Amino acid sequence: MIIKKDINKKMNLHSEYQIRKKKLINLLTTGFNFPNQFKPNTTLKQINKKYLNYTRKELFKIHINIKIAGRIIKKRIMGKAAFIIIKEMNSEIQIYVTEQKISSDFYQHQFKTWDIGDIIAIIGKIFKTKTGQLSVYCEQTILLVKSLRPLPEKFHGLTDQEIRYRKRYLDLLSNKNSMENFIKRSKILKIIRNFMHLKKFIEVETPMMQNVPGGATARPFITNHNTLDIQMYLRISPELYLKKLIIGGFTKIYEINRNFRNEGISYKHNPEFTMMEMYIAYADHNDLMQFIIIFLQHIVHQLTGKNIIQYQEHILNINTPFQKLTIQEAIVCYNPSIYIDDLKNIQKIKKIAQLYNIPIQENWNINKIIMKIFENTTENKLIQPTFITEYPTEISPLARRNDKNKKISERFEFFMGGIEIGNGFSELNNPNDQKKRFLKQYNEQKKIKNNISLYDAEYVEALEYGMPPTAGLGIGIDRLIMLLTNQNNIRDVILFPTLRPIK
Repeated sequence: MIIKKDINKKMNLHSEYQIRKKKLINLLTTGFNFPNQFKPNTTLKQINKKYLNYTRKELFKIHINIKIAGRIIKKRIMGKAAFIIIKEMNSEIQIYVTEQKISSDFYQHQFKTWDIGDIIAIIGKIFKTKTGQLSVYCEQTILLVKSLRPLPEKFHGLTDQEIRYRKRYLDLLSNKNSMENFIKRSKILKIIRNFMHLKKFIEVETPMMQNVPGGATARPFITNHNTLDIQMYLRISPELYLKKLIIGGFTKIYEINRNFRNEGISYKHNPEFTMMEMYIAYADHNDLMQFIIIFLQHIVHQLTGKNIIQYQEHILNINTPFQKLTIQEAIVCYNPSIYIDDLKNIQKIKKIAQLYNIPIQENWNINKIIMKIFENTTENKLIQPTFITEYPTEISPLARRNDKNKKISERFEFFMGGIEIGNGFSELNNPNDQKKRFLKQYNEQKKIKNNISLYDAEYVEALEYGMPPTAGLGIGIDRLIMLLTNQNNIRDVILFPTLRPIK
């Protein structure tokens, strides 16, 4: 029964498509050529904002002439008159069309043949109906674009996630919230840039194609430069290039960049994503934690006028002191069955991993297992703004060692809403130490099948010229926008997320 219904649906859509194609062919024979000379003198949003509270008498007196354009989303023919609704961006308005005003021949043989989805121009006057609905009395209308494909059945509130992600244009047309979220995304990016400018940062740009992928331990996408006949990599991070700029003399820089990591996809991971990375000379990781607090408070207040974020069932308070825990403290705090002494014994650690069904490898040391336990049992419980500190040096190859304990780095990760939002550290500026860590990483990666293993000698050479004490921070823009728009899937804040092709 379901199969038969789907077949009928496809047949109806095909039939509708053919009917619309014939309409276009007929239009073309009469000289229709997708006109592009019409220039609106206002927008639907401006009309609704400016005239919504006017009375019928006031609108009649001021006699407002307007030129607008939009897509037909509703159409109701009533003999010699019709009401249609057109949409532009996230605004709609009702249009009143009469045979008497636009001529009987045009009304009967052209206007009535127009379809839902067609894009039209309207010249007319603003008025209010007897029921008080703001409308436009049409004096002239022009077909600008003929829509060949009918909009989805559930056009007003398209809910099919697969269609929404694959055909974002339909999602934006049919879901007001989706359009608003992406408008808000643009606004957030503007607020971020304004804030960075206010704090005297210089925005820079670094290569997206690199000879050596660096700045993070992730599998890169591989490409080839035909003219140079060399293999290149889409960047997994701009970090090393940005630090070269610090070596070159910049003191406060940032880049809002697209990164690419050839790894898994999840509700918080997309292979292509947006980050903001910033570097401050003569600062350390403690300065960065203070920066994040001010940064977030500014953005949220500019966006909402408040000091809280509504995220799913949680109220995230960014105006109270942010929690600060070590990795081990966080595990113990959010998992009552685990004790701090358990995390100092390799055998007990392995039993904990087994208890929580966390897969580990036999040759993993205690730090790697602790990180896995943290990722699987604790990260998603860090709802209120939280800094996690004391990351092992061995998993932080670009971070400076702690002066008191060489086994840990001067690094933190920032969590909110159960998601990692930022990663910051005091940068390693000792070229000899950096060289040793790169070589260790290089040798370890060589042992793993299908892993890219490259040694970045050029970056080590740059460090040898001397990099001032520096702090670096990366903030996941997509994840931050998830929180600020109350979305629980990263695909809902990326216009065109990565999807498997339909065969």
